[in-house]
Amino acid sequence: MQPPVTSSDLRVALFSGNYNYTRDGANQALNLLVGHLLKRGVHVRVYSPTLETPAFPPTGDLVSVPAIPMPGGRAEYRLGRYLPAETRRDLEAFAPNIVHASAPEFLNHGAVTWAKKHGIATVASVHTRFETYFRYYHIGFVEPLIQWILTRFYNRVDQVMVPSPSMGTLLKSWGVETPIGIWSRGIDHDRFHPSRRSLEWRRSLGIADDEIAIGFLGRLVKEKGLDVFADVLAELTRRGVPHKALVVGKGPAQEWFAAQAPGAVFAGFQSGDDLGRAVASMDVFFNPSITETFGNVTTEAMAASVPVVAARATGAVDLVDDGVTGFLVEPTDIKGYADAIQRIVEEPALRASMGEAGHAKAANYRWDIANQAMLDAYLALLKSSPARGGGPRP
Repeated sequence: MQPPVTSSDLRVALFSGNYNYTRDGANQALNLLVGHLLKRGVHVRVYSPTLETPAFPPTGDLVSVPAIPMPGGRAEYRLGRYLPAETRRDLEAFAPNIVHASAPEFLNHGAVTWAKKHGIATVASVHTRFETYFRYYHIGFVEPLIQWILTRFYNRVDQVMVPSPSMGTLLKSWGVETPIGIWSRGIDHDRFHPSRRSLEWRRSLGIADDEIAIGFLGRLVKEKGLDVFADVLAELTRRGVPHKALVVGKGPAQEWFAAQAPGAVFAGFQSGDDLGRAVASMDVFFNPSITETFGNVTTEAMAASVPVVAARATGAVDLVDDGVTGFLVEPTDIKGYADAIQRIVEEPALRASMGEAGHAKAANYRWDIANQAMLDAYLALLKSSPARGGGPRP
């Protein structure tokens, strides 16, 4: 009879396409996960492309993987190679008993192949709707191919962890047959809180106390639905609905977006408590993105008592109670978005009640609970895995 599996038995090799060189929601979640694992005695080693000047220090041991700039005009991201020899040697020396792939690209494909060859349990976590990206760059015809590639990738692993039930339903509709579990997300409830609201900060940006600030938060890239956001602002202006667009974030599409949304206030990149202040200082949070698998920014707005208008798409449908904490609208329905925002702008009581309801619901999202679900998934896999002793050592 084997002894019970504990956290200290775990040796997790985590593969990422971007662990810390450019800040985004996916790598924030991965770094918080690694911190949780290390506190509980798990041995973790992270493999990812890197830059000499990363966006933030990595949590845990990070091994740099050879990479090239991402083609297609997205050079801020790096594309790793298919498990290079030096990376494989390091992996073999670490001898993992769990391989966690967090991005369906070459490096992660190579890691899964290596793990399967050595009988090591594999987990894949889903962080974004990659298949939707191409429609924003006028090559949407490749979407079925990308969907097929993603389905094949997730069917190669032993466990898939998604951040929301709607994402699990979507993968099953594609034909993913691998067991699917939920690795949700959490919120820093001290940082994202209605008490962080600052009229003084709004005034410094030229937003009057009585102006309704419609907020955007995220990287300024087209796949976040910037075109829809700009079209809705134009529709609100056409209707004479008073508003001020407050854009928090930066990215390669900023110049394009500024031209599409004249009059918007660009607050730039915000982090830490400054980010909490920026979110709480919004009056409506508008998230038209359909690429989200969860929507960290949505829960952060809710925690700050800001009503949400979002696309009826994966992630948001699990977070926003339509008509209670905000409104869900069909993804390209410009009139529908404008109707929803106009109601919130013109009905202060509705705005307040939605904010309070969102704050109450967001209280359920906590990082320790979310990350423990991933740790439990690792333990269950290791218990049933023939490679409980770890992978091959050189």
